[in-house]
Amino acid sequence: MTEPSGDTPTPEAAEPTADAQEAPAAPPAAPGTEPAGGEEPDERAESSEPETTPERPGDGEPESTEPGSAEAGTEKAAPELTEAQAELAAQRELRERIERRKAERAAPVEAGGKLTGTAADLLAAVRAVESGAKPVSVPRVAAPAPAPVQERTAPAAQPETTVRPPAPEAPVVTEETTDAVRRVLARGGAPETLAAQVAAVLGEGAARALEDDPWQLLAVPGVRPEQADGFARALLGAECGPADPRRAVALTAWLLEQAALKGHTALALGSVRDALARLSVPEPDKAVDLAVSEAAVLVFQEEEEPEESDDLDTEGEPAEAPAPRPEVPVLLGLERYALAEESLADGLARLVRTAEAAEWDGPELARAAGAHGLVLHTGGEAARAEPAALAEAARARGLRVALAAHSARDGALPVAALLSGTAGPGRDAEGTLALDLLVVLDAPQLDVETAATLVEALPDGCRLVLSGDPYVLGAAGPGRVFADLLAAKAAPQIASRVPDPGPIGELVSGIGAGELNQVEAPGKEVVIVPVRDAGEAVHRTVQLVADSIPRAIGVPAEQTQVITVGHGGSAGTRALNAALKQRLNPGPGRFGGFDPGDRVAHSPAPGRTVTGTVVSADAEGLHLDCAGERVVVPKERVESALRHGWALTAHQAAGTRWPAAVVVLPGDAAGGLTRAWVYTAFGRAEKHLSVVHGVEQALPRAVAEGRAPERTTRLRPLLEALLHEDEPGAGAGAS
Repeated sequence: MTEPSGDTPTPEAAEPTADAQEAPAAPPAAPGTEPAGGEEPDERAESSEPETTPERPGDGEPESTEPGSAEAGTEKAAPELTEAQAELAAQRELRERIERRKAERAAPVEAGGKLTGTAADLLAAVRAVESGAKPVSVPRVAAPAPAPVQERTAPAAQPETTVRPPAPEAPVVTEETTDAVRRVLARGGAPETLAAQVAAVLGEGAARALEDDPWQLLAVPGVRPEQADGFARALLGAECGPADPRRAVALTAWLLEQAALKGHTALALGSVRDALARLSVPEPDKAVDLAVSEAAVLVFQEEEEPEESDDLDTEGEPAEAPAPRPEVPVLLGLERYALAEESLADGLARLVRTAEAAEWDGPELARAAGAHGLVLHTGGEAARAEPAALAEAARARGLRVALAAHSARDGALPVAALLSGTAGPGRDAEGTLALDLLVVLDAPQLDVETAATLVEALPDGCRLVLSGDPYVLGAAGPGRVFADLLAAKAAPQIASRVPDPGPIGELVSGIGAGELNQVEAPGKEVVIVPVRDAGEAVHRTVQLVADSIPRAIGVPAEQTQVITVGHGGSAGTRALNAALKQRLNPGPGRFGGFDPGDRVAHSPAPGRTVTGTVVSADAEGLHLDCAGERVVVPKERVESALRHGWALTAHQAAGTRWPAAVVVLPGDAAGGLTRAWVYTAFGRAEKHLSVVHGVEQALPRAVAEGRAPERTTRLRPLLEALLHEDEPGAGAGAS
């Protein structure tokens, strides 16, 4: 039997940042009662019901780079944009565009005001569900008619001048505001070190906002409900209680924020009500109504299009009555993700409508791309050559083409660099990317906000090809864009017939089908190393990386990547990185825990991890070499954006491959395994894969049965409704 270690990691446990470590403590609960590592949004066990325990900010979590976060508040705009600044600018530009479109469709709802129109109908649907009655039919808001297609001629070359996104403006927060917030926090028994973060999130009126509604402290990443309750009791005294309407509104929004960390863009109404009840909200139904009326959350009920059927069957007899359709659930969501999904659906429909069909020679993928504005391509690692060849052929036709991916490899640009303008064709005079064809690899890694920003940046008539492996782990951020598009059948789907070669390819292909097969590996391409406990797993991992693989396989330590289930635990990334640093690059950690020569994982933006090596340090910060690119991490960002990178989680490693990979599976990691996790981790190896195996039968069981819960999203019905409007006869007969 495998002995479990004393520190059991949760899947992809997130490393707390400095700010999160000093969350306010509620008087009845000591801060030290928090678990050692919260779950990370990328590879946790997803559930349709929100947890009552918050997720601490970590790698790839959206809160870390929201306007008003610690990053936005500490970095100053420079003449040359950093990658993170440029990406934030692109996201800001998208949100402003979405807000303008939203304002054109309907008047804004004032907080606390009465709802009218569609919003009132939706709220009525919520109340109908609560009372047990059939939900009222909620009419969809018609999408704006597409702009007429204009003739476009691809220029022979890229424009001489390009338009880059404006630098993100740092939130205007004065020292006076921060001092006022610090005094309020002190009165409520919260750490004064949170003052800058609170001021950045809540703005100039932060102190007054906290005094009026102490539960607004939940807007700061890492703050838990019991801590906000303790803060509110200290400020309000006898006026404070679990039935306070301000508490109900704040907790409803907080639950949806926690769900977003798990990949959901919305939650079922019943899940939110149940979670509110677990948080001691006396009347969850009224709490939801109040949160909707205050516009803190939005309510949706997507109507599925009815299937057309004849009144008579094939033999002329009356057809049987159709089976009752399942009731469409009422969903709650945050405006941020709702707008992103709506913008993405509108943008994809626009590309489908405005692309002019053309006959392209070549394989099936090329013919489909010529005839359609949106094409989906699926396949494994070897199949990446097909969309890359498509991009080359399109360039030969004189088209403006970009090949982008989650990370820079196989000749592709990082999606973040393309959006920021630091690489690629840049923007034309209208602010759109100067492209006729965009091919995106690693499409499953696109979260809904990144995908919306990308599609919004494409001009009318541009073709978009999304390519990826449907079996890998999904995006670190909210949404399941690629899976939703495949399920919606929104575009032609081209499945590659190119298998991944060698023993590793055979092993990974079997995992995708739910089978953990034994493969012949005459060249030691796949090696299983059994271990009894987490301590032995760490020891054998260091031995493999530093000695066995370089000696027997010929792959040096700097080209070998260790992958494990979580950050915490006796064999998580923290423990493994500490042991590997001691063996491969010992040093005192003079620069924020790092030394020159350290291998690091840098998170410049939510959901993105770039590996590199520390070169030097000075007053500017740490200087890194990331695949030949020099990157400077400001010293105030080192603790939150950088960690050692000899060992990564599978989600951090997704989209990248190394000559050799060591996958560590200690006994206490069994609960975090799913088929997608195993598929992704094993597939990171190109030539050699070592599996440090201590989970016994949990590994084949995870491959056969370990399906992660589906994420709750709205993109599929939104896109289906928009494309249905374009079908011949759609809407015919309407009065």
